[in-house]
Order: sequence, then C-alpha cells, then structure tokens
Amino acid sequence: MFKIDERLTLEADDIEWQAIRAQGAGGQNVNKVASAIHLKFDIRGSKLPEDVKQLLLAKADKRITKEGVIVIKAQEYRRQDQNRQAAIDRLIELIRSAVQVRKRRKPTRPSRASVTKRLDSKTKRARLKANRGRVDPD
Repeated sequence: MFKIDERLTLEADDIEWQAIRAQGAGGQNVNKVASAIHLKFDIRGSKLPEDVKQLLLAKADKRITKEGVIVIKAQEYRRQDQNRQAAIDRLIELIRSAVQVRKRRKPTRPSRASVTKRLDSKTKRARLKANRGRVDPD
C-alpha cells in the first residue's frame, strides 16, 4: 500500500509491473539484465474513489491511454528496485497533481501611477527613436 495523501492510498494489487531491458548506454549490462520497469495502472479498475478517477481520466497527459490506463516507463537507474520506486513516485505525483485544487486567480488592475509611468516611458522612448535618422548636411 502506498500513501498519496491523508485520505488517499494506492493498493499494490492495482499496479501491474513488467521488467524490461533498458534502452541506451550501459554496455553489456543493458543486453543481459531487465532493469527497466513498465508500470501499468488501470484507473477504472482501481480502488480509488470515483471523484479521483474522474479527475485522472480528465487530465490531459500522454501517459494516460484512451482506455484509461496509466503507463509509466522507468529506466534511469541500473537497478530494478530503484526503477520500480521511481515509477511509483511518478504515479503518486501524477495522482497528486490531478487531485490538487488550484487557487482561483483574483483579477487585479494596475495602479494609475504605474499606467502613467509606463506611458511616459513609452513616449520618451518613441521620441528618442524618432530623433534617430539620417542627418542631412546643409
């Protein structure tokens, strides 16, 4: 069981693991050892609350398939247990980001002094640029 926050936990039997060979550099170790991890988490089939499932399914993330399965590939470490932990951490972070309630932005207006200051600086800059030009010798 993995703890997401105070009210949410993730059951270990909801997660499907598959050990695969890692890509990239690593010499002979890459060809012999299945150290990378494919983590699959079926959102609809999980024991998460319905509201959390809906939030996850509505999230626009390339790791979530059309069928509602989260697929995470972890291969940055040479050891399988480290990659497994990295995949779990990424899954928990994805669920936390879906559940997190964002603060509403309170629209504000610039002060009259800041507007005046901005317009004055624009006028000054425009005058400076207007004075740049070809000088005709008379």
